[in-house]
Amino acid sequence: MSAFRDGLFDGWTVFVAGGTSGINLGIARRFAELGAYVAVAGRNPEKARAAADSIGRGAEGFSCDVRDYEAVRAVLERVHASRGPLDVVVSGAAGNFLAPVAGLSANGFKTVVDIDLNGTFNVFRGCYDLVRKPGASLIAITAGQAVNPMPFQAHACAAKAGVNQLVRVLAMEWGPEGVRVNGISPGPIAGTEGMARLAPTREIAEALASRIPLRRFGEVSEVAESAVFLSTSSAAYITGTILDCEGGSQLGDSRPRL
Repeated sequence: MSAFRDGLFDGWTVFVAGGTSGINLGIARRFAELGAYVAVAGRNPEKARAAADSIGRGAEGFSCDVRDYEAVRAVLERVHASRGPLDVVVSGAAGNFLAPVAGLSANGFKTVVDIDLNGTFNVFRGCYDLVRKPGASLIAITAGQAVNPMPFQAHACAAKAGVNQLVRVLAMEWGPEGVRVNGISPGPIAGTEGMARLAPTREIAEALASRIPLRRFGEVSEVAESAVFLSTSSAAYITGTILDCEGGSQLGDSRPRL
């Protein structure tokens, strides 16, 4: 059961980059359920429209590639022109795949860094003069790879570590204007494309879940609730923080050892 009341975000404007699927779509949907106007953006215009239609409640879908600053800026300006200052901006577009460094091309490494790190910069830099001041909440979706090195994830580890540091620097620079900048680091989340790749069979999924202190994968709705919390007055004194929503999975294998 959610702790947040209906209508909590009536009159708010929320922008979610990468909001056409998975965790980001869940975040967008939750803000809309709580009364916000939501704009989702993704590379594919058909998927963007379909995502907005699935959210309903007046949500709109826009097409842009987060790697293209001018395209991102243009979409943000359109939302601002029709809805006024943005109250919440979520940067969640990401790319990833498994690859050993010796088998990882320079282009493959660059692609993930461009989407995850440069994309987050483009979204946040692009919205700077369009957000509500004071009062705006900016949220980056990061990952445990930012702090825990993982084999076959050099590209994601580097990109997400950069995202975490970007969050902290922006919190320092924009805090005096009343803009809060935080990150959410989800753990294994059921029903997402990432988990489908990492745990393609029931046996693998069960083995992975057995290592997590809470003994289960998280739900998209739980990450969405974290984003909602970071945007409420209850989090008014929280900025520059990476909120782990991962069931303790970053603590390591919690199975008893003799």
